Amino acid sequence: MYEAVVFFDLDGTLFDDDKHVPAQSIAAIKEMSANNILSVISTGRNVFEVQNVLDETNITSIVSANGSYVQYEGKKLHQEVIDTDLIQAFTAFANQLNNPVAYYNNRAFRLTEENADTIENYKLLHLEPHVDPTFYQKEPVNFMNVFNRDQEDLFSKKFNGELSLVRNNPRCLDTMKAGVSKRTGIEILLSAAHLEGIHTFAFGDQLNDLQMFDMVDTPVAMGNGVPEAKQKAAFVTTTNMDNGIVNGLRHFDLIK
Repeated sequence: MYEAVVFFDLDGTLFDDDKHVPAQSIAAIKEMSANNILSVISTGRNVFEVQNVLDETNITSIVSANGSYVQYEGKKLHQEVIDTDLIQAFTAFANQLNNPVAYYNNRAFRLTEENADTIENYKLLHLEPHVDPTFYQKEPVNFMNVFNRDQEDLFSKKFNGELSLVRNNPRCLDTMKAGVSKRTGIEILLSAAHLEGIHTFAFGDQLNDLQMFDMVDTPVAMGNGVPEAKQKAAFVTTTNMDNGIVNGLRHFDLIK
């Protein structure tokens, strides 16, 4: 039985601004592991995007794609799959608005088209995009991005009850099956892995972390986080560039 479970968002949280995990944070995670504390990545990213993080931290459990794909101790627990007819309707609506769409699963992603926002987005994420608008017809898709800067209301109204959309950065909207979130992914992991009753912590900084914060016992916001995250937090640590993970873990005596 674990002593505690700690969920870590990546961008703006476990990652520094260069998308690296600081050496101090890696050492802290390994110290927690030695003390029988489970670390779990909880991210809007997909598994293939962050395998290097799992490898360098020795973390084997992840709530990815905002809850759409859940893995525990290296094994898949749960995967959402968006219906192809719904993807087709979503893509058609996005095309009317000249919005590129990215389709994802745990192994790969493809774009319907490129524009300035897609180029900027994947450059920042250190990913090489490929265009294939038929990807969803050949592969299961559990998560999408739609690229726009101010049209979330249009999409949320059009696909109300079918898809959930959350703005995680200025360029695009994270898109999942309705009701799917980091919170539902955490619920699935805790239940399927029989981890109920163990104290849970979560570190995050963005709007897509708010439901995760509602799910855990102790939410911790990064100093660089959005005001809504700080308002929900039990503790606000320092920024992702100022040892925020280590300082937060020390505050709750999870590491020395």
